[in-house]
Amino acid sequence: METIKNTNNMNKDVINTDNLQKLRSAKAFKFNPFDKEFHANPYPIYHRLRCEDPVHQFFVGGDWVLTRYADVKVVLRSGRVRSHDQSELIQQKNQYLQDQGKNLNALVHTSNKFLFYMNPPDHSRLRGLVVKAFSPTVVERMRPRIQEIVNDLLGQIQNKGTMDIIADLAGPLPVTVIGRMLGIPNEAQDQLHQWSNVLSRILDSLVSVEEYEVLNKAIEEFQEYLRDLVAKREKDPQEDLISALIAAREENERLSQEELLATCILLFITGEETTVNTIGNGILALLHHPEQMETLKREPTIIQIAVEEILRYDSPVQMTKRIAIDNIEIGNQTIQAGEKIILCLGSANRDPAQFSNPDQLNLNRCENNHLAFGDGIHYCLGSALARAQAQIAINTLLQQFPDLKLASDKLEWRKNMVLRGLKTLPVTFTCR
Repeated sequence: METIKNTNNMNKDVINTDNLQKLRSAKAFKFNPFDKEFHANPYPIYHRLRCEDPVHQFFVGGDWVLTRYADVKVVLRSGRVRSHDQSELIQQKNQYLQDQGKNLNALVHTSNKFLFYMNPPDHSRLRGLVVKAFSPTVVERMRPRIQEIVNDLLGQIQNKGTMDIIADLAGPLPVTVIGRMLGIPNEAQDQLHQWSNVLSRILDSLVSVEEYEVLNKAIEEFQEYLRDLVAKREKDPQEDLISALIAAREENERLSQEELLATCILLFITGEETTVNTIGNGILALLHHPEQMETLKREPTIIQIAVEEILRYDSPVQMTKRIAIDNIEIGNQTIQAGEKIILCLGSANRDPAQFSNPDQLNLNRCENNHLAFGDGIHYCLGSALARAQAQIAINTLLQQFPDLKLASDKLEWRKNMVLRGLKTLPVTFTCR
């Protein structure tokens, strides 16, 4: 199959020099998501792909890469694709290890039950059991509790004059919030954070066999802890999500034990990653755009649309993958059934065909139908909760420490192709 067929706008009789140069450039360009330059700043590469080769194929027979907003959105909503099952790849690694007397059984069986890898009807059934716990109404009732957690975290560093946004605020916040939702004791929070941080690597496609072994061990330990907690809730139900899931499991056996454990683990992985990255990326964007940060300080009531702009500007999840279950025509290309499609959410959210001045951070942007949380049946279950945490954390931070400044220009992004987030974000402020 020919990689580039972007000539439909050219005059068939007269092909000028500029068009020929663009075509040669597009054919020569190969997208490399493992490149260090792309990892540090993917947006110039996205721009080039959207302009030169918006329906790009790695190589003949390889994955397709979509970068335009309209294309990404239509595939996310399409009934002609299915979710990419990462557990299939893990199973291949498992077979390799089994020949050496090792295994990844816990990781295979658990990831197979992760909601974002599932397809209807199992996906619909499981999502229906969990979705009520993350509805906007429920999340609104949680706001005072989230505010208390943020106040407590900031109170611990208020006299230090320095802080790491990731380690001191963005990291512990979602773990504490989700832990309380599930009814997990406070003393277990640090361990849960460690497991969640390790398991976030499962979302990436470039993971070594050795790393998968580490992930498998974390899954085994996480499951063991949760089994004990589930046993306690079976005997003594509480007003928490684990007790609610147990009740759902016992109702016509709609939720298996494996699904219950996998759902709890998944909530920590996805809930932590989206929130941590939204807060970290958001604070960094504000520090790089001081005029926008001053606007938010003066007008804290715009925080909701401000967070939507932060999500669009530097999306916490950059990519998601689907597999075509039927032939799909996108642009001038035909994606064959069975072929994999990488949907670049980060690129879609910088598409000038959808957003005016997309590379500018504009906290007053009103028309902002971004795709940071995806779309369609796999739209992020915890989006309302992630939004609420980011809104409260960012607003509170700026109000309490109005002279926040970046402590270092040397920032390191976490090793993950799918997720975009900082390892650390050191800042300084005046002690209160």
